[in-house]
Order: sequence, then C-alpha cells, then structure tokens
Amino acid sequence: MELFTPDFGLIFWMFFVFALLLFILGKFAWPMIIKTIEERADLIDKGVEYAENAKVQLDNAKAEAEKYISEAQQQQAEILREADRIKSRIIEEAKAAAAVEAKKVLDAAQLSIEQSRKEAESQFRKEVSTFALQVAEKVMRNNLQNDKAQSELVNKLLDEVEAKN
Repeated sequence: MELFTPDFGLIFWMFFVFALLLFILGKFAWPMIIKTIEERADLIDKGVEYAENAKVQLDNAKAEAEKYISEAQQQQAEILREADRIKSRIIEEAKAAAAVEAKKVLDAAQLSIEQSRKEAESQFRKEVSTFALQVAEKVMRNNLQNDKAQSELVNKLLDEVEAKN
C-alpha cells in the first residue's frame, strides 16, 4: 500500500528531483529546443517567403511571356500585312511593266505592219506603173504605126508645150 500512500520523504525527494530536472532542463535543454524551434520557424518563414517570391516572379514571368507573345503576334500580323502590301505592289508593278512591254510590242508590230503596207503599196505602184507603161507602149505602137498619126501626135505635143510656156 505504500504506493497509494507515499511517505513525506518520498514526496520531498520526488519533488526535489523533479525541481532539479526542471531547472536543468530549463537552464540547458529548453533554450536549445526553443532555439532549434525558432531556427526551424525562421527556416520555414524563409521558405514561405521564398515560395511567395517565386510565385510572384512566376506570375511576372507569365505576364511578361504573355506580353512578348502578344508583341510577337502583333509583329507577325504586321509582317504579314507588309508582305501582302509588297506582294500587291510587285503584282501591280509587274502588270504595269507587262502593259508597257505589250504596248512596245504592239507599237513595233504596228510599225512593222505600216512599213510592210508601204512597201507593198510602193511595189504595187511600181508594178502598176510598169504595167501601164507596157499597155501605153503597145497602144502607142498600134496608134503610131503610120506616119500621119505620128505627125499628129508630135504637133499636138508641141502645141501643149507652147501653151504651157
């Protein structure tokens, strides 16, 4: 029954040992435990702060990436618009150059046709005049076979020459 009803000496020594243990723990162990807990809390706070900074930097990086993507898309659209304008300009220049070249070819063809027409006309006139002279010569030979017709022609021509003078 001694366990249920302890003596005063036992209680005193138990209290004394407990107080000594409490003093030793309070003097040496608790500061180390509290220091370790505080260091751990500081480390956790720093980790939380680092994570918050990392989150902020990640958000900033996302915003900056979105800004760069938006700028790149705008530049891409501008480049495509500029390429379309250049393409249209090149097509228009090619059309204008083709029209100028076609006009040159057409003018050259018209000039060639005109020259050919003049040559043909000149040749036709030569042939007609040659043919007319041949016809006139034959007619004159037939008409001037006798002397009387020759003298009438000569007199007629002389009268015309005198009339002109």
